[in-house]
Amino acid sequence: MASIQNIRTGRHCVFLLHAHLVFITKFRHKVFADRHLTRLEEIMRDVCADFEVELTEFNGEGEHVHMLVNYPPKVAVSRLVNSLKGVSSRRMRQEFPELARHYWRGNKLWSGSYFAGSLDGAPLTILRQYIEQQNHPG
Repeated sequence: MASIQNIRTGRHCVFLLHAHLVFITKFRHKVFADRHLTRLEEIMRDVCADFEVELTEFNGEGEHVHMLVNYPPKVAVSRLVNSLKGVSSRRMRQEFPELARHYWRGNKLWSGSYFAGSLDGAPLTILRQYIEQQNHPG
């Protein structure tokens, strides 16, 4: 199913876990210019490294960012998201004080919500077919 080079190993497991994460800014304000997104990617990579997570892809626009992460099973996606949003908000406010005009009540860069979708290299229909075709012991 997955190519051997993408599979990661832990002490007691072999895994290939990916999540697509999307964060939007508070009130969808168009906050980010190119320099902000460049710095955000660096911050997100640092946070991911602390969690032993690989940030595979990163991109964004003025009011949101997309990330593709490869994470070990010991990482709770909700904890990763909380850290990514918290650290990036704090550092961006420190490093880019001009962004403060976009914060309203509470100095928050990000909306309280986020999107997290799980995925693998194979489309869901192929995975279902693969599982259905397993030999059931008779």
